[in-house]
Amino acid sequence: MPSFSRSLIGSFVSPCRIWPALVLLLFPSAVTAEEPSLLDGWHDVWLFRFLVNMLGYSTIIIPGYLLISYFKRTNYAETGSGFCFPLIKTCVFGNEAKTSLLDDTSAASRNEADSGSTLKQALKLIFCAAGLQVSYLTWGVLQERVMTRSYGAATTNQEGEKFKDSQFLVFMNRILALTVSGIWCVMFKQPRHGAPMYKYSFASLSNILSSWCQYEALKFISFPTQVLAKASKVIPVMLMGKIVSHKSYEYWEYFTAVLISVGVSMFLLSSTTDKHPSTVTTFSGVIILIGYIVFDSFTSNWQDNLFKYKMSSVQMMFGVNLFSCLFTVGSLLEQGAFFESLGFMTRHSEFAFHAVLLSVCSACGQLFIFYTISQFGAAVFTIIMTLRQAFAILLSCFLYGHTVTLVGGFGVVVVFLALFLRVYARSRMKSGRRGAQPLAQKV
Repeated sequence: MPSFSRSLIGSFVSPCRIWPALVLLLFPSAVTAEEPSLLDGWHDVWLFRFLVNMLGYSTIIIPGYLLISYFKRTNYAETGSGFCFPLIKTCVFGNEAKTSLLDDTSAASRNEADSGSTLKQALKLIFCAAGLQVSYLTWGVLQERVMTRSYGAATTNQEGEKFKDSQFLVFMNRILALTVSGIWCVMFKQPRHGAPMYKYSFASLSNILSSWCQYEALKFISFPTQVLAKASKVIPVMLMGKIVSHKSYEYWEYFTAVLISVGVSMFLLSSTTDKHPSTVTTFSGVIILIGYIVFDSFTSNWQDNLFKYKMSSVQMMFGVNLFSCLFTVGSLLEQGAFFESLGFMTRHSEFAFHAVLLSVCSACGQLFIFYTISQFGAAVFTIIMTLRQAFAILLSCFLYGHTVTLVGGFGVVVVFLALFLRVYARSRMKSGRRGAQPLAQKV
């Protein structure tokens, strides 16, 4: 064999030898703790998949950054012309004049709602509550089913095949949400859009990373643990709010944040480890959950800043999902995982049904979020979603056999009491502070 060929083959083989060694270095007990064949499937390690996904996103982000920098440096908004000028101006410059937050429509809707009959309002509230509960409870059950159970096993003795690519599920959710929000923007009148389109990419990237972490964490932790961790994201949201938006908080917000952290700690420290006995697995799950909370906290605060431009919540939903689809489909195609996932769908029709239904629940749930906040405000919406989280834990324990100890159950009660206390305290405030905005991504 010629020396050139040997060196070329060596350049491809060496990464395959380096990555297992790196896995052993980072997780020395992972081989015995998780799977005995880890070295044969090192490409399935969550850290490796995360880095590969980030590499795929960077192939889109870096050229985009260079183009945006070039157009701004050359003052293209003033000197540009031609067929592509309107598109480039919208994507890079937009309408830079910021306005107050778009709450007029929501306020008008709530005023109309207050003037309606009590029975009509009660029926509307039941409709919103039922829509949110059905959408997100179904979404939660399907999420756990897809990520923790196998497909294709004819009998209980067969192992079947597990779906592993969380990024494909994120893409499925985002493509349907993009379609729904696009149809909504076409059918109903929206305010004139003013934000540069590229600014949605920041919230989009953090959103798809938080969603990826949310799906991936279920391989290492139970669903009740994940739900409780999501309930405790009030703490990092407050921290991120200070960093990103320079917000200040009341004393009762800090008090309830401490209560939430105490309740979560009680639940986590008292949880049984029958399904995940390994300290490596638990550590991996905690790291992924921290990633989810950090990324999700940044998403909500960045979206809050974007509402300084005159836009509706559905326009926000469309802009974020547009970049999410671009990032995820680009990364999936570069990895070759897009057609592998489609092949999995063709082999297992049950998975295809679950993936589509998961996306439908996610998209419909987002629309229910917008409608509920516009009709009844953020406080009522928060109460409904807090109850949904409690129901999700109970439903998961019933369907999938998770056990909760007495101390853990008390911790759950402390968490949700703290959440209701936050809602009550916020509703009692009579200051003229701006109310919460309906954010485009909640799951």
